[in-house]
Amino acid sequence: MQTRTLGRTGIEVSAISLGTEYLINLPQEHVDGVIHYAIEKGINYFDLFYGLPDFRDILGRSFRGYRDRVHLTAHLGAIVENGQYGLSRDPQLALQYFEDYLRRYHTDYVDVLFLHNSDGQQDYDTLMAPGGLLELAQRLQREGKARAIGFSGHTASTARQAAESGAIDVVMFPINLAANAVPGKRELFQACAAHDVALVAMKPFAGGKLLQAESRMALEIYQSGGDPMELEKRGAVTPVQCLHYVLSQVGVSTVVPGCKSIAELDQALAYWEADDAARDFSELLVAFAQYETGACVYCNHCLPCPSVIDIGQVNRLLDMATTELTPALRAAYAALPASGADCIQCGACEARCPFGVAVIDRMEQAAALFA
Repeated sequence: MQTRTLGRTGIEVSAISLGTEYLINLPQEHVDGVIHYAIEKGINYFDLFYGLPDFRDILGRSFRGYRDRVHLTAHLGAIVENGQYGLSRDPQLALQYFEDYLRRYHTDYVDVLFLHNSDGQQDYDTLMAPGGLLELAQRLQREGKARAIGFSGHTASTARQAAESGAIDVVMFPINLAANAVPGKRELFQACAAHDVALVAMKPFAGGKLLQAESRMALEIYQSGGDPMELEKRGAVTPVQCLHYVLSQVGVSTVVPGCKSIAELDQALAYWEADDAARDFSELLVAFAQYETGACVYCNHCLPCPSVIDIGQVNRLLDMATTELTPALRAAYAALPASGADCIQCGACEARCPFGVAVIDRMEQAAALFA
């Protein structure tokens, strides 16, 4: 398992982590098996947003004895209504559910405390206003009950505001192949990178639809992060391809696929043993016709390079530096074995690129920017 730093929090998290929603209504021994297997495989970040008491009790028992090996999240605003998931912006009610969380998970703090599931501008303003859930989260952080504050949502514009607010350490947002061209997504990722805000990718399989046999997919906002849309798959899509796309994106610290069994977890963890051919997702984006011509998706389908330039990484650092050229980005660029300045302008990369990226021009831009 590889780890990445969770933005400015400094917390080291597994690059592939685990969402737990698909473990609801499963027996204790099954949940124990999945959670303990994940931990033994190196997964240390777990997203926990459901407020159902019985489910919290089951997971709380699963994590007993492992708290010092895992990072746990909680979500302010996720409640239970009539036995089902609900959403509230009442700080007093949110606090009650948070205190219940600490009791049932047998812990006195959470690693990331999210402002849960905010999309529209009015709801964002409510969360961030004085007396809102942000103020509650900040108070809990001062009390040592939360290490970092996060924001989860499905709208690029509000998620970007959160990233740029200075108050949010972690943004959780849907990222997947099918949603590659969602308007505002690239700007959101760049904002997270520029402000050292960690990006946690949810819905890497688009709610499972990318892995289904059916060719037609209808995606809603919670699955794509954009307007509802219909797409057509032209061939099978694998978990490895989905995860490689997500982990290649600017600013992503970790991805949280939902897995309900050890078998599904193994399908995700197969990513670490997969070769370049198994990871390659470039043809899938072409088939979906959901990409911006000329925009690099960091797939490295353009390789091999005679100068041994990691073109995808150079382009990723260039995109991140466009918003703000930080010392960390300079250091990352300087550490590359070969840089944009090593480009011999042979054009072989551009001939192989499925997305019409002007690679030679971008190598020149990177050489000039990082000089």
